[in-house]
Amino acid sequence: MSETTTPAVSFGGLEVVAFESRQAKEMATLIERLGGVPLVAPSMREVPLQENPAAFEFAEKLFAGRLDAVIFMTGVGTRALFEVLETRHAREKIVHSFSEIAVVARGPKPVKVLREYQIPVTLTVPEPNTWREILQALDKNSPGLKLKDRRIAIQEYGVSNLALVAELKSRGAELTLVPVYRWTLPEDLAPLEKAVESIVAGNARVVLFTNGVQVDHAVQVASKNGMKERFVEALTKCVVCSVGPTCSEFIRGQHIQVDLEPEHPKMGALVHEGAKRAADILRQKRNGKAASSGSRPSPISRARASATTPTDQKGDSGTEVTREPWANSLFMKACRLEATDATPVWLMRQAGRYMKSYRELRARVPFLELCKSPDLVTEITVTAAEKIGADAAIIFADLLLIAEPLGFGLEYDRGEGPVVRPVLRENKDVGRLREVEPAESLGYLFEAIRQTRAVLSSEIPLIGFAGAPFTLASYLIEGGASKNYLHTKSLMHRDPGAWRALMEHLARNLAKYVNSQIMAGVQAVQIFDTWAGCLAPADYREFAGPYTRMLIRGITPGVPVIHFGTGTGLLLEDMRDAGGDIIGLDFRVELDQAWNRLGADVGVQGNLDPVVLFAEPSYIRQRAQRILDQAAARHGHIFNLGHGILPDTPMENVIALVEMVHELSDRR
Repeated sequence: MSETTTPAVSFGGLEVVAFESRQAKEMATLIERLGGVPLVAPSMREVPLQENPAAFEFAEKLFAGRLDAVIFMTGVGTRALFEVLETRHAREKIVHSFSEIAVVARGPKPVKVLREYQIPVTLTVPEPNTWREILQALDKNSPGLKLKDRRIAIQEYGVSNLALVAELKSRGAELTLVPVYRWTLPEDLAPLEKAVESIVAGNARVVLFTNGVQVDHAVQVASKNGMKERFVEALTKCVVCSVGPTCSEFIRGQHIQVDLEPEHPKMGALVHEGAKRAADILRQKRNGKAASSGSRPSPISRARASATTPTDQKGDSGTEVTREPWANSLFMKACRLEATDATPVWLMRQAGRYMKSYRELRARVPFLELCKSPDLVTEITVTAAEKIGADAAIIFADLLLIAEPLGFGLEYDRGEGPVVRPVLRENKDVGRLREVEPAESLGYLFEAIRQTRAVLSSEIPLIGFAGAPFTLASYLIEGGASKNYLHTKSLMHRDPGAWRALMEHLARNLAKYVNSQIMAGVQAVQIFDTWAGCLAPADYREFAGPYTRMLIRGITPGVPVIHFGTGTGLLLEDMRDAGGDIIGLDFRVELDQAWNRLGADVGVQGNLDPVVLFAEPSYIRQRAQRILDQAAARHGHIFNLGHGILPDTPMENVIALVEMVHELSDRR
């Protein structure tokens, strides 16, 4: 663009990266008209749910008069929902069914579609159209929309908005969630990779985000190509523009500073505001004055921002490559089957009921609420690792947190046992499983990981975890723990097709869940197959192992994987074949014999009986020495219990065990 045609508001020839997908061409045109050099990389692909049982269940409730209100979240989703319903029902019937209920539209886009269908809109949610405005609008208009005991359906746009769902439930509403499509990475990643590379190289000076998932997908691609840290660092030198508050929450969740938001949360306003302010913001950054969108970082965010990492080697290009302090820890070296000065030790359930501080906290806070509080999770995780002197921390969470995004209710009874509802028992139940988009539905866990990584000693690795597909499936089918797994095995043997569909769905979504933990900041992951020991070896090889293999193969390469099961002495070779750098052993096998069976290509973790910790220190020392003798200083041994610490275990014995392992295995 020549000087004579450059608009008064202009990017001034700066390269501008945008991640818009649906309106990529329009975005490029807007940037170019305002004097920018556009690099638009579609970052999201909307995948319709072709067979959508949730939509048809919604229709049955709608036609039967069992709904009081419907909240339409997006224009595209509204149209897609109607198109799905019209495959089975006449349009006139669909439209008429809305005449007796309240219709809530989140902004102008769903309003436009509803008007096309001649459906009256009861309530239009004002800008900036976040879930908070939805609640405010509903509360303000309560005479016709009182929420207690009201039956409300929500048209979802790719993922569940857990905050909105939780608030509506707390107000006494009965909810029906209607997913219409989901978001995934585009099939062609080349444009997205090019955009990330341009930002890292310092060519792009302005970055535009119009959706929160875009930033997660960009970070995911950067991480996949080994550029995550450099990508996030490079963004501090760019002008990062967010379309609105909801998008900004996602961006800040990746510890990326938002430099501006437009007054109106629209694409055109975003591009115009970026062109108007980019030059000034870049000037401030060059002068050492950070631009601000009005938010203050939390103390934990500041701790992360101020953390330093040493540079100890050069890459192929001659540039400095950072090596995190935890990379040469005892734990990480053992995961890589390298020699260590001593045997690393951490303990399953090292943050738990044996600790007084945890019991006091649990007396005040319900378990699930605790899991969803990033600050409390950080406190519990870090306190436990530091208190006992462990060589690794494991994030405080629960195997079943993923159950809610999959479409299940999750509660814990007074004994803290999980209760999952509704149970999954038939082929048709598999069809209602949802695709999990971790960034939205499990964001609280990833924020907890980011916070924990920020305040945990930089030399201590952080472990993430998930259940294996078989164990997760057992909980969903049984509705909780079980002694004989009758319903699980019945489905497995009675309907192999349904079983395969279920397990493939779980393996795929568990891999996304684990990779999101890695992106958030864990250095290793443990896969718990707690219930696999109920299977005969042949059944494990047919019905469980292939799906654990699918999960592990889907985990980000280079991240150590510990594969642990209980009662699996007969399955060790099959578990090894399913995958994992380290095989976790329970206390029912001898460590040396088990390792000989597994071979030299994998490490082992384990395997002191947790009950030994109730004995006298001298006896604990004998048993710890026995396990270390069986390991014989072979590379790749991580000392642990053969199951989790029991609730009444003496705290002083736990601390003593860790000290004993370090002392007895000292090879310096």
